Amino acid sequence: MQIKNTSSIVTGGASGLGFATATRLARAGSKVVILDLPTSDGRAAAESIGATFVAGDVTDEAQVNAALDVADGLGALRVVMHCAGRGGALRILDKDGQPGSLEHYENIVRINLVGSFNVLRLAAARMAKLEEAEGERGVVILTASIAAFEGQIGQIPYASSKAGIVGMTLVAARDLATRRIRVNTIAPGVFDTPILAKLPEKVKSALGEAVPNPSRLGRPDEFAQLALHIIENPMLNGETIRLDGALRMGPR
Repeated sequence: MQIKNTSSIVTGGASGLGFATATRLARAGSKVVILDLPTSDGRAAAESIGATFVAGDVTDEAQVNAALDVADGLGALRVVMHCAGRGGALRILDKDGQPGSLEHYENIVRINLVGSFNVLRLAAARMAKLEEAEGERGVVILTASIAAFEGQIGQIPYASSKAGIVGMTLVAARDLATRRIRVNTIAPGVFDTPILAKLPEKVKSALGEAVPNPSRLGRPDEFAQLALHIIENPMLNGETIRLDGALRMGPR
């Protein structure tokens, strides 16, 4: 898929992995729409790279469609990079033996997993109406995590929601194959994003040192590099790619 002269949408694009990808897409000649929460720095982020910001929640059909409308108005929507999501610690039983919060669990699963399906289905409906370009109509990239495979204690809502994204990837790629829409997922390890910025420097250093090679935190632009390769390589489909420096997380 050629990126130049297309439109693209990046959810969670106001910061971190999403912003890095939006930046590379804009540089490659795509007209980028950043979809992020109203409370984010999305407007300033978009202005800094010549993109368009739309405030919205990925679990809300009307708000996602509004962002897709904006992208459609800029050109053929060929690329969707879905980075929006959240974490949140939860134990099955708390220290007093009480069951963990079902509301907290459902909220994280709704944002991460249901939000992914919502963006996927609505974007695919738009892409399916496009004329083929070099044998395909569009590419959707979802974001999982290595926690989908080695979730740590306290990560049960995050890990299970990300595992759900991994599980939907191949099915979605098969389902949309006749529409000539590819679906892939990136499962990053520990990256230097605003979420980790809240941690003490000592903790961040320890996380980086746990990565076999390179022994450091991942850089958001490295995630973006992979995203653009997925877009441009027509044989990549139905795949979840770990981007983690060979890291395998322990139980804690």
